[in-house]
Amino acid sequence: MPSSAWLWAASAVALTGHLFCAAAYERTERNCSLTPPYLPSTAVNTSIQLWELRAQMLPLNVSAYIIPGTDAHLSEYIAPRDARMAFMTGFTGSAGTAVVTQTKAALWTDSRYWVQAERQMDCNWELQKDVSVISVAEWLISEVPAGGNIGFDPFLFSLKTQENYAMSLESSNRILKSIPVNLVDQVWKDRPQAPADSLTRLPDRVIQRTWQDKVEQIRSLMRTNPYQPTALLLSALDETAWLFNLRGNDIPYNPFFYSYTLLTLDEIWLFVHTNRVTEELKAYLSASCNGSLCVQLKSYDSVRQNLMTYVAQSDVKVWIGTEYTNYALYELITPQEKLITSSYSPVLTTKAVKDETEERILREAHVRDAVAVIQLLMWLEKVVPAGNVTELRAAEYVNHCRSKQKDNRGPSFETISASGPNAALAHYSPSEGTSRRLTVEEMFLVDSGGQYLDGTTDITRTVHWGTPTDMQKEAFTRVLMGNIEISQTVFPSGTSGVRIEMLGRRALWEVGLNYGHGTGHGVGNYFGVHEWPVGFQSNNIPFKAGMFTSIEPGYYKENDFGIRIEDIAVTVPVHTKFGHNFLTFDTVSLVPYDRKLIDTSLLSAKQLQWLNNYYEMIRRLVGPELDKQGLQEEKDWMLRNTQPFTEAGSSASVCSSSLTLIALVFALLHII
Repeated sequence: MPSSAWLWAASAVALTGHLFCAAAYERTERNCSLTPPYLPSTAVNTSIQLWELRAQMLPLNVSAYIIPGTDAHLSEYIAPRDARMAFMTGFTGSAGTAVVTQTKAALWTDSRYWVQAERQMDCNWELQKDVSVISVAEWLISEVPAGGNIGFDPFLFSLKTQENYAMSLESSNRILKSIPVNLVDQVWKDRPQAPADSLTRLPDRVIQRTWQDKVEQIRSLMRTNPYQPTALLLSALDETAWLFNLRGNDIPYNPFFYSYTLLTLDEIWLFVHTNRVTEELKAYLSASCNGSLCVQLKSYDSVRQNLMTYVAQSDVKVWIGTEYTNYALYELITPQEKLITSSYSPVLTTKAVKDETEERILREAHVRDAVAVIQLLMWLEKVVPAGNVTELRAAEYVNHCRSKQKDNRGPSFETISASGPNAALAHYSPSEGTSRRLTVEEMFLVDSGGQYLDGTTDITRTVHWGTPTDMQKEAFTRVLMGNIEISQTVFPSGTSGVRIEMLGRRALWEVGLNYGHGTGHGVGNYFGVHEWPVGFQSNNIPFKAGMFTSIEPGYYKENDFGIRIEDIAVTVPVHTKFGHNFLTFDTVSLVPYDRKLIDTSLLSAKQLQWLNNYYEMIRRLVGPELDKQGLQEEKDWMLRNTQPFTEAGSSASVCSSSLTLIALVFALLHII
């Protein structure tokens, strides 16, 4: 699944001029140029909340108020009670920033969501087709008079975000004003309540390291840090959940719970809604004692006060990961001599490398998950020719298939089920109003995943039930070539993903094609489907053995079709002729690709051999699971679709010779 932080596919359809009749607008977007403006039934009336928010801004002397689409933990996925941007604008996309002044309101989001925003927002709001802080700042400078205050909730700003706004605004004599009490919350009368259900601990069968082992491991890293931190502040929700082997359900699709942790060399402070901690969990956390391995439970809302108290002591230094620490906590750690920073906390970098148990059970989860995806593809092959299935129904069916698998805990994200032009919207998910009927004339893309007690999955397959065009077939094959090129590459341990990423694009580049999103992201063990800091971006950490990542090149032809092939792979040691400490990728997603979309004349012999080896692995690992579940028809389908390929291409222009790969990699190393 393409990460929403990375996805920049040029996929929106903009309305231009007055060439569309009123009937068209009834089916799609708003038209604020008409008198009176036309609003579709999906648009939300935001007049009341805007009036009330502006009333809150007046006594604070705030000329503008910034509303990010995140929570206090800078999460990608947020709980309904944190959807402040959606409450104010009506827009429910996962990425964006809203700004309100006394006379105007504007939303910034990227191209994935332009159409959605035009369908959901009323004419109180301007749509700004950008996401950069510079764009927001320039708009604020044009709307806020010199000397004006621009308010923000510091809990919803990262350190980098605050710094970028401050640099852009204060040089223009606009003042960025931190307001710890969120103004949207003051007017959101029916805001969802904080969760009250109990937290749960992971079963022992999926754990190799106890929480006490993990605490001592992180403390060891604190002791060896040359800057000698006395405490580590954990703000990302998956950090605390991982450290204590606990799970919750506060965030859709993610088994997290609201929490912070302050870990010192001799104390553990867990900030959580304490009413959710059962007596059994208190015993599990040794919450009734005061030793170095006893967890002191503190109210979630008291983190700021307790951090201030700790920092007020002499000879303390607090270590934070800047990527996930909000500005409200950062600004308390003063003077600077008491602050130690790194991009990611040692918990995130440690968690990125799976232990033996985590690797084994995550592989096992992908075997069961493959059964569900095979069931979907086989079912669609039967029912699509009859013309009675929609994108939405396909999404529901794959989640139903997963729900029958052992230890399933629901989907890991909202299923992307897209046909024809909808698939060119790389982050599209179907709804009752947008779901298209599947036909044998169009390509279909399904990007889905599951949460299991032993792992998180994410897989994308693109299929065609009729006769694909030559262009569709070549584009698909070149996307597959990119997937294979990354999957089979050998590289030194410690290599950054960004140095490998171009291999996923090379076959597409050769014919002038490309894609506008990232090439991969980390995945967790019953955690987030986008697990930082693993992946192929410049701000990801270097690869080590035991890291899981997606590999997902694609191609999207606007208004026509979309292609993505996504597999999860784990980095494993590989023996080379001369060198040691080298790695390669071992694919753990186990679903065959659509044979009719593969042009084997484009594949090199090495690529074809990789594909045949992969299909043999599917047979070897998924076959017994299908037998175990008594799914003979599905096994027959799998065997038909994993027959070995015998024809290899010989085109020198796309051949993956070792010399070409070495030359490309070394060239990229010099560039970077």
